[in-house]
Amino acid sequence: MRQARALPLSRRGLLTAGGALGLGALVTACGDNGGSGSGGDDGGGSWSFTDDRKKKIGLDSRPQHIVAYIGAAAALYDFGIEKQITGVFGPTTLKNGKPDVQAGDFPVDRATSLGNTWGQFNVEKYASLSPDLLITNMFDPGALFYIPDDSKKKILQLAPSLAISTGRISMLEPIKRYAALAEALGADLKAKKVTDAKARFEKATETLRKTVKSHKIKVMACSASADLFYVSNPKINADLIYFSELGVDFVVPEKPDKGGYFESLSWENADKYDADVLFLDNRTATLQPGALTSKPTWSKLAAVKAGQITPWSSEPRFSYAGAAPLVESLTKAIQDAKKVS
Repeated sequence: MRQARALPLSRRGLLTAGGALGLGALVTACGDNGGSGSGGDDGGGSWSFTDDRKKKIGLDSRPQHIVAYIGAAAALYDFGIEKQITGVFGPTTLKNGKPDVQAGDFPVDRATSLGNTWGQFNVEKYASLSPDLLITNMFDPGALFYIPDDSKKKILQLAPSLAISTGRISMLEPIKRYAALAEALGADLKAKKVTDAKARFEKATETLRKTVKSHKIKVMACSASADLFYVSNPKINADLIYFSELGVDFVVPEKPDKGGYFESLSWENADKYDADVLFLDNRTATLQPGALTSKPTWSKLAAVKAGQITPWSSEPRFSYAGAAPLVESLTKAIQDAKKVS
């Protein structure tokens, strides 16, 4: 399914179709922390890590020149990897130069951008960075996110690649895997920044768990484009899987598109499902409420009439620091919502 080459808003549309990847398919990397490294902070000593393709990456020393998909870079930064990431690719900056929402807290001015949109990846610039390691997400088995098919072979010849599973599993799993990878790369997971973020996340999840027991609210995770309205599948998206585990009542699309991540509806049929709250994709490539007022069906949705729309970071940052605000935002939306469907 490659429709998203012409429709960049739906990152799940970029994904190749693949079978479900259960929790049991997650591999345990070398050592107790999901990877192994030796030597000091200067990267001395051999280093290895087994990724979620069951591929063991072995290097002579801890990687010091990492190029990463921006979502991966942001997650690693949250766990304490601040200097080793020298290059990024994917939605990093807006047209005005400010960080894209998917960059999180990552200092985008410190790393070389190899491409900001789907299909862009400057191979020559990548080679000039002398990369030790390439890191990206994997929303479907074997699919390296944001690595263009037409230059994939050249890219993968320049440095070892490492992929973390981020789809078809509960969000907590990739968070743990990124923590393990960060630790293998030299991060201190006992640092106050990390432990405070984890405590905030755990508190937020318990609050959400309690909230949904007393607030019987139907939520629809969705994305909007000029031509189509997407209803996302809470059984495939990692964050929605986790929120469902906490008790959130999501709309489940009846006929998901190939790949399973969403059901695409024409705007004439955008009212197919009823919901009390719209959890609306807030990525920069998607349309936001102000741009949807011309869509008659949008304006007729009960949640829209009630003003019960809340932003959804549909491609979450897989770290405690990245996930905690998402949980808190959804909790507040449910707390404030009235039953309208």
